[in-house]
Amino acid sequence: MTITAETVPGYVAGTWVVDPTHTVIGFSVRHLAISKVRGTFETFDATVHAAENPLESSIEVSVDVASINTNNADRDAHLRTNDFFAPEQFPTMTFRSTGIRMEGDTVLLDGDLTLRGVTKPVTISGEFGGIAKDPWGNLKAAASGSTVINRHDFGVSWNAPLEAGGFLLGDQVTITIDAQFALQA
Repeated sequence: MTITAETVPGYVAGTWVVDPTHTVIGFSVRHLAISKVRGTFETFDATVHAAENPLESSIEVSVDVASINTNNADRDAHLRTNDFFAPEQFPTMTFRSTGIRMEGDTVLLDGDLTLRGVTKPVTISGEFGGIAKDPWGNLKAAASGSTVINRHDFGVSWNAPLEAGGFLLGDQVTITIDAQFALQA
């Protein structure tokens, strides 16, 4: 499938900004080698610059890492230390796209992820949900996607050995986004 302005019903070029009340940016990581810990970031900003040709569009995302929420205050406090996000020194995690491409029905968003001052290329695999008008006449667009990173690549290497062997935390972190955007007038 190819994405063009003609193949996307209701496509409108322009600037689209994230609707934070209808967006979730989250993550999961293996815990105790038997389960996963999940969390979200409560404060973020994202802008899509939709080009006439959708595949020439770009996106910028900025996440306040201190806004992490895993539903456990002690764990969240630890994640806000130098062992993990070090928000005093590195307050944001950012993503800036470098290209969009299709692989079958999957949208691949290539870009640069910066975390703790380290920038690495990543590919977000996802889908475009579509465009619709809300009951008040505002145009909204939705998309979702995920990528997997190795946390050590970004200097997040704290861990604790387990009595039975292995470590408390896995190395691979899945980052997910389910986003809704509003067209700016």
